[in-house]
Amino acid sequence: MTEQDAQKVREAYAFEGGRISLGALVEGEEPRADVPVNLSLAMLNRHGLIAGATGTGKTKTLQVIAEQIAAAGTPVFVADMKGDLSGIAVPGEPSEKLTARAAARGQQWQARAGVTEFYSLGGQGTGVPIRTTVSDFGPLLLSKVLELNETQESSLELIFHYADSHGLGLLDLKDLRALIQFLTSDEGKSELKGIGGISTATAGVILRELTAFEASGADVFFGEPAFDTADLLRTAPDGTGIISCLELPGVAQRPALFSTFMMWLLADLYQDLPEVGDADKPKLVFFFDEAHLLFKDASKGFLEQVVQTVRLIRSKGVGVFFITQTPKDVPADVLAQLGNRVQHALRAYTPEDAKALKATASTFPTSAYDLVELIPSLGTGEAIVTVMSEDGAPTPVARTAVRAPESSMEPAPAEQMQRIVAASPLAARYGQVVDRESAYEILTRRASQPEPVSEPERVPEPAARPRRSTKDNEGFLDNPAVRSFLRSAGTAIGREVTRSLFGTRSRRRR
Repeated sequence: MTEQDAQKVREAYAFEGGRISLGALVEGEEPRADVPVNLSLAMLNRHGLIAGATGTGKTKTLQVIAEQIAAAGTPVFVADMKGDLSGIAVPGEPSEKLTARAAARGQQWQARAGVTEFYSLGGQGTGVPIRTTVSDFGPLLLSKVLELNETQESSLELIFHYADSHGLGLLDLKDLRALIQFLTSDEGKSELKGIGGISTATAGVILRELTAFEASGADVFFGEPAFDTADLLRTAPDGTGIISCLELPGVAQRPALFSTFMMWLLADLYQDLPEVGDADKPKLVFFFDEAHLLFKDASKGFLEQVVQTVRLIRSKGVGVFFITQTPKDVPADVLAQLGNRVQHALRAYTPEDAKALKATASTFPTSAYDLVELIPSLGTGEAIVTVMSEDGAPTPVARTAVRAPESSMEPAPAEQMQRIVAASPLAARYGQVVDRESAYEILTRRASQPEPVSEPERVPEPAARPRRSTKDNEGFLDNPAVRSFLRSAGTAIGREVTRSLFGTRSRRRR
């Protein structure tokens, strides 16, 4: 690389606004501290990809980026599949080697930890439990978890439609199971005639898959209190963003559950957050570690919805980073939305590996490097980088020595994690399971006391949870004419739940 090339990199990565420092340009075999490589904070909602073979440093790169985003005042969400990101809550350990490595990259290293909340799915593991109701989760995501075909998915949508329109709360899996059994019984079959009905065979398949899903321990992820995704947008008293770390080692054998639950979080945020346009920094940045699990065995419809969400959610100020081994793990339509790329080393041991390497190199802008030769030769902690500049164009490709995390590169001690969870203000809100009357209880009561009723019995909707609102919405709902209309429509349209992306509930919970 010539001095002219180095100057181009220096100018291209010297953003005027907020910056996330990735490291320094590598010339020959040594980093140049005078040529920093940065990410534009304002462009993080153009999404990103961190890729590389196992052991090449991609998880530490994630940690480097996440801790700086939080320090800049933006909340961060990380999914910790392997349990090695919990150290972000602990200051790093200084050493002579670490200090020298950092100085070579132009980094003035200091030990610091991010303000961190630990979460767990349904209370499995250490963390504040994250749960959602079956109704909020929606039929499309649940169909992916249950691995249903298109016919079975359509039947499940009919079942959700019936529950929504008849006020039967689907809070947990036993509610859904009870409703399917009712609708396929002699008493319930007539209820479905108006909306098409479902076959006994299809219902039997759904019930079998639902039973197996429940037996695997997934029942703990559904219920109340339902998690409010607004809690992911909090900042600490010192103004730094809170890092929400979802601990997932206990559910590593349920990749479909992990992927669909994460996409529910994104879909829920999308339908609640207002449009923000261009901003100095994002409202939230997601990091999907082991991203290949998100797309494994995904249906065409699900992939289309993922593409749509990734494309649209950036207008809500949310950035999404996928962390995986090779770009081919990410569908092409999703990959096209990822403007910030950090590519660690890939190995080409087989013809298929060589093909994947060439495909990876072809996704980068034209550069002075022979990327097919360079990418396999990268050392641990080195990466090929191109990011989205502030004017929306990709920066020149830069071989980069990535800086060191300032939080611990080792997992946090279990005792410290438990103390953080116990001190969390969210522990009291979400720690205890609530089991209200819902579809299971109502249908059980109907079966034991079959008496005709003049009006369909209703149940309260899943527990209200505090939601974000806008002044425009408040003014609209304060209008007496509007309130009168909503009251009069309450027994018809007002009771119908509308659903948006991924079939999740799009009605505002109040």
